Amino acid sequence: MEPAVTDAAINASFPSLGKSAPPGAPVMDWGRLFLGFGGMVIGQFMAILDIQIVAASLSQIQASIGASADEMSWVQTAYLLAEVVIMPMTAYMTRLWGTRNTFVTCCAAFIVTSVATGLSSSIEMMIFTRALQGLAAGAMIPAVFATAFTAFPPDKRITANVIIGLIVTMAPTFGPTLGGHLTELAGWRWLFFVNVPPGIVAMILVWRWGDFDKGDPSLAKGVDWVGLISMTIALLFMQYVLEEGAKNGWFQDDGILWLTVTAVITGAAFIWRQLTYRQPIINLAPFADRNFSLGIVMTFVAGLALFGGTFVLPLFLAQVRHFTAAAVGTTMLISGLTMFLTGLVAGQLVRRVDPRILMFLGFGLGAVGTGLGIRVTENWGFNQFAVMQAVRGVGVMIAMIASQTLTVSTIPSRLMKDASALVNLTRNVGGAVGLAATATILTTMQAVHYGDLTSSISIANPQAQAMMAGLGHAMSGSIDPQGAAMKAFSSYLHLKALTMAFGDAFFWLAAGCAVAAVLGLLGKPAKGPPPLSDGSGGH
Repeated sequence: MEPAVTDAAINASFPSLGKSAPPGAPVMDWGRLFLGFGGMVIGQFMAILDIQIVAASLSQIQASIGASADEMSWVQTAYLLAEVVIMPMTAYMTRLWGTRNTFVTCCAAFIVTSVATGLSSSIEMMIFTRALQGLAAGAMIPAVFATAFTAFPPDKRITANVIIGLIVTMAPTFGPTLGGHLTELAGWRWLFFVNVPPGIVAMILVWRWGDFDKGDPSLAKGVDWVGLISMTIALLFMQYVLEEGAKNGWFQDDGILWLTVTAVITGAAFIWRQLTYRQPIINLAPFADRNFSLGIVMTFVAGLALFGGTFVLPLFLAQVRHFTAAAVGTTMLISGLTMFLTGLVAGQLVRRVDPRILMFLGFGLGAVGTGLGIRVTENWGFNQFAVMQAVRGVGVMIAMIASQTLTVSTIPSRLMKDASALVNLTRNVGGAVGLAATATILTTMQAVHYGDLTSSISIANPQAQAMMAGLGHAMSGSIDPQGAAMKAFSSYLHLKALTMAFGDAFFWLAAGCAVAAVLGLLGKPAKGPPPLSDGSGGH
């Protein structure tokens, strides 16, 4: 009697599942699935949130531990470097040990390293613990994506995809908001201590209800150490070049040049090894699928737009408007709220509308929203950025979910773990490129605009004379009023040049979204759900 009641209850709640399930098929334990998957989602949210949670609080951390501005950039860079290195290995780790064991272990490591980072007393210690924290976080993120497309039945995968899309887009956006307010209320160390309670909850849920698959200990034999080492070197050097290239003049610096050459050589060696070795660290077979290859490009651009946009706005508010950490967080809240509201309807859109059209619409709105910042001025604040963030937030959310759906729409489930690792790696690399490109644009274009301004403003110019006279009067109480006025005038020109450089950064981010909108039309939507197996069996 009890099995019949259970079947009837499930069919009443999920009629499509009940109709499609063949006689004698095992009944889906939805409570267990949602609790286990929910725990993984909590862990994923923490892992992605911590990429940007320090964005609005870097100046407070810098003052507390006595670090330089260049050293502080490594608080984020170390985390991203570690994530990028570990992500491709996640598929192999979950096949070897099982998803539950891998996730719980990494979640525990994430909690411990978060506490260690919060207790840091020097920049060296913080960079080291942030790298360890990034390793743990990077191993958790792809596992959630793979589970959504292997544990859920085909007709429920879009819902799971929407949940992941919400996490991927909202977490880095809410990062500066949460971080700014936490720093104001409790101090910057709580940016890391806050991970402990949700981390424990995630561990308990996944350990108790996250038994989605079994590990295969035989994979421990014949580990591809050559592939692992070459991949690690290529990704580490590539990420370092992206982060530090702009500061060192790119290939004018011998160190950057040789690191780039080494990254290219080891990257090529890694690809060759994965294509020829009997048990590769990463299976590159998903690239044979047209939708996956196109989706990787879309994911790269989405990462660039998401992380680049999330990086440049707090930077403008801090450097140009001198907002506090809490004020920066409040301004950034518009993006998060918009994405959340969009995510509530995005699942229905993906079910009813061709994903190619949604990608075109999403990236198009992202281009329009980001493009509103091209004419930014030094007086822009919350009200001006609200519209820009709202339009951009809607676009990025739709584009992210549609591109994720199309990317794996024709991938068999046995390749889903590899596909997930590659998708998440590509998103992070896109984010790293976005951060590096934005930093380069700001540095280069500020110098260009400052040169243009100084060459076009003559001391004989009536407006310049009037401004100098006003500044001289304001500085009349100083020892050298004329010298103080000249210094203030130069600072004003630097501010103008920096503001114009931010406009250039917004332009190039918008251009990237516009190109992605056109490329999105080249996909080939699947006629049905992705096959659960292609004859090879297992994951």
